[in-house]
Amino acid sequence: MKLDLGPEDYSPALVRKIVRHGGKDPFEEASVDLHEDIGLDITPKQVQRITERVGSEWATRRDREVAAFQQGHLTRLHSQAPEVAAVMPDGGRLQTRASDAKPGVHDPKWREPKYGCCLTLDTKESRRDPAPEPPEAFLSPERVARLVGEVASRGGVPVARTRKGPERVDAQHKRPARRRPRRGQSKYLVRTAVATMGRSERFGELLAMETHRRSLDLARRKAFVGDGEQYNWSIWREHFRPRGFVAILDFVHLLTYIYQSAQAAGGSAPQRWSRYERWLRWAWGGERARLLSALTRAAARVGEPPANAAESDPRRVLASARTYVINNLDKMDYPRYRKLGLPTSSAPVESEIKQFNRRVKGTEKFWTEEGAEAVLQVRAAYLSQDGRADRNWALPRPHYRAVGRNRLALVS
Repeated sequence: MKLDLGPEDYSPALVRKIVRHGGKDPFEEASVDLHEDIGLDITPKQVQRITERVGSEWATRRDREVAAFQQGHLTRLHSQAPEVAAVMPDGGRLQTRASDAKPGVHDPKWREPKYGCCLTLDTKESRRDPAPEPPEAFLSPERVARLVGEVASRGGVPVARTRKGPERVDAQHKRPARRRPRRGQSKYLVRTAVATMGRSERFGELLAMETHRRSLDLARRKAFVGDGEQYNWSIWREHFRPRGFVAILDFVHLLTYIYQSAQAAGGSAPQRWSRYERWLRWAWGGERARLLSALTRAAARVGEPPANAAESDPRRVLASARTYVINNLDKMDYPRYRKLGLPTSSAPVESEIKQFNRRVKGTEKFWTEEGAEAVLQVRAAYLSQDGRADRNWALPRPHYRAVGRNRLALVS
């Protein structure tokens, strides 16, 4: 029986295995794993070519779906709307290089790919706040300091400078390590991923198309959760506010600003911790005006930051926090969001980004723009829990013809 080989001279089943490995691991590791797992002798360069070619095909198909959505012709995958949905955008980091044929890395740059996490959830509405008290993790000095360090290391949050470095908090200010079950915690059902190297305008179109395709825009309760990046809220205003998505500021990012501000306002370690806890409880309880007033007074005490103030200058830390709260005051009604059963943290998209980063981020990983976009599509398909990869493989692939050594051209 004649084996039906694809344009890469491998069977469709083998191409599928190659692309899955190439979308999950570095091409060198994928080459070794394919040899060890199924005895396939294939070079890293072949894995790269096949993975990027298929990823580019999926990106082209995705772009056609965006065009169909914009024209009102995109078919929904699900006729029944979910009860609760959430969309969470965020940005990552990867390195690009010039896409020329010369050996080596030329014109390296750090770029910010855009990532989106689209969720359905299983939560209930409540007349009372299901979690009126902050979680233990937000009331433990050690855990908060670690959490703030993780967020600040990703950039965008000024870090307060202290005179003596980190100080221990007296025992009376500590909370027990015992963990209580969280009421009203979000239960995630199905997650899908969106990724692109494109600009924020293009990213917004992709997110809007994905919510339409999954009928998330028809959910009775729906949230758009993001950090303070302005492009997130531009996307919300254009694509998601008209569809009734509630704008919610990620609480962990707000907590980071509160913590750094409490440090920058000065005092002993117990005084700084007491200030942080007081401000945190106001934020958690939706007392936004009270929080803003406290930040305004603290900023006035230390004075206006000079133009050349360092990121860690207490004056700049407090001024930045005050501006952050002012810009996001309308997205900080957390008791209301909890009563609606909506998430107040963007942890799902941050977890998703870590999985993307495992594949595309690294000091020795350099991508062409086209190669990064292609691999992101493969990774997104396999991270999505709606069978997207299977659907992509079930569709016919474009036809190619040989045009030279190891080269293929699309047949129109």
